[in-house]
Amino acid sequence: MQLPRIVENSPFARLARLKLTAPNVAMVLGRSIHLSGVTREEFLRDPFWVAHEMEHIRQYERHGRLGFLVRYLWGWARHGYYNIPFEIEARAAAERDAPFYAQGRPLPTAAERHPSPKQ
Repeated sequence: MQLPRIVENSPFARLARLKLTAPNVAMVLGRSIHLSGVTREEFLRDPFWVAHEMEHIRQYERHGRLGFLVRYLWGWARHGYYNIPFEIEARAAAERDAPFYAQGRPLPTAAERHPSPKQ
């Protein structure tokens, strides 16, 4: 799967960043990854983060835009952000798929990885 369009300084990602009170955010809308507080280069340097967002794109493709959004928001309301089923799947995909997105580069250490918001 090729990398999707990446939108830097996205107003949508900025709203998510404010809601999560996170220093930086990547979020998927359709087949685009929207960034706030992080550059494209910084995002692409973390293959775990890329793999996480690519899993959200697969979820969008599997459930459709409306199906994904309804399930995501319902999961957030019911379980809190960190325990949304789609977020749990994306964290598992990050661990599984990061070597693919690293493209032969060494994987970042735990300290170098983007932390997942716990809210």
